[in-house]
Amino acid sequence: MATKKIAATKSKAKAKTGPSLPKRSSKPWGQDGKALDGVRILDFTHVQSGPTCTQLLAWFGADVIKVERPGTGDITRGQLQDVPHVDSLYFTMLNHNKRSITLDSKSTEGKKVLERLVKSCDVLVENFAPGALDRMGLTWDQIHLWNPRMIVASVKGFGPGPYEDCKVYENVAQCAGGSASTTGFRDGPPLVTGAQIGDSGTGLHLALGIVCALFQRNRTGRGQRVLAAMQDGVLNLCRVKLRDQQRLAHGPLREYSQFGENIPFGDATPRAGNDSGGGQPGWILKCKGWETDPNAYIYFITQAPVWEKICDLIGKPEWKTDPDYAKPGARLPRLKHIFDTIEAWTMTMTKFEVMTACNAVDIPVGPILSMKELAEEQSLRETGTIVEVDHPTRGKYLSVGNPIKLSDSITEVTRSPLLGEHTDEILGDVLGFTDEEIAEIKASGAIGETQKLAAE
Repeated sequence: MATKKIAATKSKAKAKTGPSLPKRSSKPWGQDGKALDGVRILDFTHVQSGPTCTQLLAWFGADVIKVERPGTGDITRGQLQDVPHVDSLYFTMLNHNKRSITLDSKSTEGKKVLERLVKSCDVLVENFAPGALDRMGLTWDQIHLWNPRMIVASVKGFGPGPYEDCKVYENVAQCAGGSASTTGFRDGPPLVTGAQIGDSGTGLHLALGIVCALFQRNRTGRGQRVLAAMQDGVLNLCRVKLRDQQRLAHGPLREYSQFGENIPFGDATPRAGNDSGGGQPGWILKCKGWETDPNAYIYFITQAPVWEKICDLIGKPEWKTDPDYAKPGARLPRLKHIFDTIEAWTMTMTKFEVMTACNAVDIPVGPILSMKELAEEQSLRETGTIVEVDHPTRGKYLSVGNPIKLSDSITEVTRSPLLGEHTDEILGDVLGFTDEEIAEIKASGAIGETQKLAAE
């Protein structure tokens, strides 16, 4: 009996402490490898949604092997070229830190290489049209016959349902996911946003799914499928508009300027211009120089806790006690007049001067920053949010860096690969083909011609 009690006590203690953890590293912070060291990704992605995902994983240390079609590669290598015969910025800015192998997966030798790639990798990522992976012979059953631990991650336009076989691109996803219907001014057409919430947004969602699947695999020992549909990803980013759709059933959306102007609401969440989506009235206001500078504007929020500070700052101290302005509810029908009054004040200063004055008293504002201003912002260079990359044929260019910062996993942004640049080392070092086997693969035409560095 005593032995059973001791065993039960030990079992409970083990349950409380959880699984055993590795010994804590004694190396300095940031010098014990990267978060995804040891993870190998088989990258069958192209254009933007998939490459966004795999680039993020590569930034965190995963070995990403990008498989490309011999002779052409990822279609974005040649799209929107600003320098003739050089990989476009569209490609280079989405494929940092990766290795490239060219492969004709339909050929006999190519299929042999493909099988070994599947057996050698942890995750396969693809954003082909629906059914394309199966037509390549890479069905779920076949992949897991070769590698039961393989995680298969896919970007698709729509999830299961009547539209799952439809192709989807960025703006299509924004429209199908609810973004366009709620973007723009109420007297104008639906608008898509400049942020790539369909492509890059879905790529970010997929990366999270992959990391979760890798974490679960540590417990189960098996891979699984990960799906990120573009419609789903856009809708997730538009959740506050779905919130407002349900609120409409209980009355008008009082924080929308439409309410203050006595314009009736319909039965769907309306376009709201520059109204704030968080319940605090906000608007974009002109600043000094707006006549010639299209970005001389600032976003100004009339947040209730700092209303009295706003009144003092814009020279309207009487509004603090005036019953028509003192309370948030009383201000709603007068928002246009309030913002017109604030704008008369912001137009006397530059957007940065307005920001300085407002931040001094904790009033939240946001200057409208152009891409030129962001590219020249030194603080973004210092944090690695914007990086300068040197490319062997393009030269130096700017790109976004890793937007997610880990204190013990330092990100380094390295250039994108030339087409097929790493074919030989992947065949030999990663897949273990002998020199004779590599020669046979080359002779078969399965890898086509590969690009070499100019220095070679």
